Amino acid sequence: MTDAQQLQEQGVKLFRQRDYEAAARVFEQAKLAYEADGQPLLAAEMQTNIGLVHRALGENQQALDVMQEALQVFQEANDELRVAKALGNLGGVYAAIGDKEQAYNCYRQAADIFKEHGEKALYGETLIAMGDLQLREGKIMSGAATYEVGLESLDQLSTSQKMIKGLIGIRNKIIGGKA
Repeated sequence: MTDAQQLQEQGVKLFRQRDYEAAARVFEQAKLAYEADGQPLLAAEMQTNIGLVHRALGENQQALDVMQEALQVFQEANDELRVAKALGNLGGVYAAIGDKEQAYNCYRQAADIFKEHGEKALYGETLIAMGDLQLREGKIMSGAATYEVGLESLDQLSTSQKMIKGLIGIRNKIIGGKA
């Protein structure tokens, strides 16, 4: 395992422990190590991770700035899956700052790319994020429908997702019974 990979793993661990400032420092070190190793895509992934730290800290403008730079690197390299992941992360930041139109745009593009590449779980997670945004906007029916398609794309559901799926099933039986 390279120094850059070790730093990346350490950064992920710190992020999961919610030690965000330390995670950002380690991700920056990993980014520099990947750049020194001539791996610009992995360096840009570390930049995305730094953006996720900013998002977790509520520093949404900084998150947007660094994530958009990483997105540009992925686009220039024509790496569609990394583009989709960056778009999904950007969607979350746009949702956090209240730019729902831009959030939907990012989520939709990401979902389309994931579906095209057969990334079923990432497709489902993206639709769930989009459905959640719709629900928070009061778009109950469209949000529930989007969320439902997202759940159907996931093989492993959390406890709350299982409960929601069960409630959707009950709703569908009631609606189906009235038709």
